[in-house]
Amino acid sequence: MSFLFQNYNRASIEFVKAEGNYLMDSEGRAYLDFSSGIGVTNLGFHPQVQAALLRQAEQIWHSPNLYLSSLQEKVAEELVAGYDYLAFFCNSGAEANEAAIKLARKASGKQGIISFQQSFHGRTFGAMAATGQEKIKIGFGDGLSHFSYAIYNDLASVKALVNSDTAAVMLELVQGESGVLPADEQFVQDLADFCRQNKILLVVDEVQTGMGRTGKLYSFEHYDIVPDIVTLAKGLANGVPVGAMLGKKELASAFNYGSHGSTFGGNRLAMAAALETLRQLKTPDFMEEVQEKSRLLVGELQTALQGNPRVLAIRGLGLMIGIETSSNLSVLVEKAREKGLIVLTAGTNVIRLLPPLTLSEEEIQRGVGTLKEVFEEVD
Repeated sequence: MSFLFQNYNRASIEFVKAEGNYLMDSEGRAYLDFSSGIGVTNLGFHPQVQAALLRQAEQIWHSPNLYLSSLQEKVAEELVAGYDYLAFFCNSGAEANEAAIKLARKASGKQGIISFQQSFHGRTFGAMAATGQEKIKIGFGDGLSHFSYAIYNDLASVKALVNSDTAAVMLELVQGESGVLPADEQFVQDLADFCRQNKILLVVDEVQTGMGRTGKLYSFEHYDIVPDIVTLAKGLANGVPVGAMLGKKELASAFNYGSHGSTFGGNRLAMAAALETLRQLKTPDFMEEVQEKSRLLVGELQTALQGNPRVLAIRGLGLMIGIETSSNLSVLVEKAREKGLIVLTAGTNVIRLLPPLTLSEEEIQRGVGTLKEVFEEVD
């Protein structure tokens, strides 16, 4: 008997301990984690992040936003370094996207938000309205109005939806939940130019792609653009609940006193973990090493799965990788878990890999070897 709502399809396994890039279950078995808790523990279970949490817990773990927070200021400074942004802290990616929608509407004085088919921005009402997947909206009644959905990587479809009430365009630079689909570079640059020329705000959802996941701190850095608004969560505090919205300073007047808030946003524990996470991510050569690990992992996957008729494509950006397959996803995930490897799914036919950025070469080889065995056995 469970006292929980059954809105999750939980595997009959409980992780009770973690160390580095490995999880241990209640029976003492170890698993190599190629999911990072759905893109959250980007540094693995990192001892220095743990130490930062413990130090903060010994001092004070909550203080309301009625008072100064030097920790929030330090994290914000790290997040906006090199950019003309201000930061707002909340508790999740959905909350960050809600804040972005509110800021875009209030700053522009308009209501229309264009996002993309098959996008995913969260499960609260505003974030759900921005999401271009009907399956997550079923049963919840009328959604928020003034949202429309363009075709991903198709600028003409964006232009066709623009009208005098268009406030912003909102997109993921890699659509994660729908199949690990990277945006075309030319499309992104042309979209950014179009938005700038037409005074439409560009919102980039970096909830899954941010914090080094793609080999740069922010995925938009791969595309040579600077969005007006950026949303973050998942890997920001390496497993402690947190979200953030970054917006250009010129939008500051729209978020004036009393316009938006969050009781737990910028919580001291989350900020302590986020600050140490950012320090680790900004270690010299760290991002270059992530990019090298990405090249190695993708290359090894291509070699190991070459010729397998069930493997249709391998794609991604950095350490955000999708393996498109005609095999049964649930069987693949279960067999991988039986062999001590944790992986994810995306869309209807993609195995999604979000391994820790701290992955070693030996762990790459082990993970690829396990996946090779799994695909062969399922065939």
